[in-house]
Amino acid sequence: MTTVSVPGAELAVRVDGPADAPALLLSNSLSSDLSMWDEQLPRWSRRWRVVRYDARGHGDTAADPGPYDIAQLAGDALAVLDHLDIGKAHFCGLSMGGMVGQWLLSHAGDRIDRAVLANTAAHMGPRELWEGRIALARSGGMEATVEPTVQRWFPAAFHERAPAAIDRMRAMIRRTSLEGYAGCCAAIRDMDQRGSLAAVRRPTLVIIGAVDPATTPAAGRLIEQSIPGAVAIELEAAHISNVQQPEAFGAAVEVFLAAG
Repeated sequence: MTTVSVPGAELAVRVDGPADAPALLLSNSLSSDLSMWDEQLPRWSRRWRVVRYDARGHGDTAADPGPYDIAQLAGDALAVLDHLDIGKAHFCGLSMGGMVGQWLLSHAGDRIDRAVLANTAAHMGPRELWEGRIALARSGGMEATVEPTVQRWFPAAFHERAPAAIDRMRAMIRRTSLEGYAGCCAAIRDMDQRGSLAAVRRPTLVIIGAVDPATTPAAGRLIEQSIPGAVAIELEAAHISNVQQPEAFGAAVEVFLAAG
């Protein structure tokens, strides 16, 4: 683990895989951390230098209170690449991480080779939804967000089939700092990237959860249709599809990235 200093935060970063391999940068969802990618790491680190980091205020990344915005969160991702002297990398981000990826693709496309945007949206209203989540966390602490979040992330059948995975996700949510959570909620609340996606010129795969209640299939299809040449696949999953369908997710990303 290494630390990258940026204004207002100390980003926790982990690198795995061959030092001379092409880089793959991973960006986590709201309320999770870099360990959300653990099940994909053995597959991906065989052929890529996998760079994971905890988003601002998440996991082991300490950060000043927000609010943040998507440009700031994307700037953190660029700072990680700069620190590691990586000029261009593949990218994979899920949910909030996919929102970071959209900004990178439209504003710093020269730093991205091929990109995977999973279970994400270009705009995610209404504003009151995010105000409510911030208020819940501030009134009850992160513990108050745990059960609503895991219920939204995974269907009931997965809760029954994989209780250890659900407990692992609960632990990630509890580890998220209240200020980091609130600041990132504000970034998502204020985000609208629908108008910038047409400028993207990098090969892009959109992964959609067929039963995702958070970033819906319609939201994923909008991204696919807005980015020239983008392709999409649907996995039989809800919101955190790489945990619910780890093998299918890992294979889909590998095939897409290796095609370049």
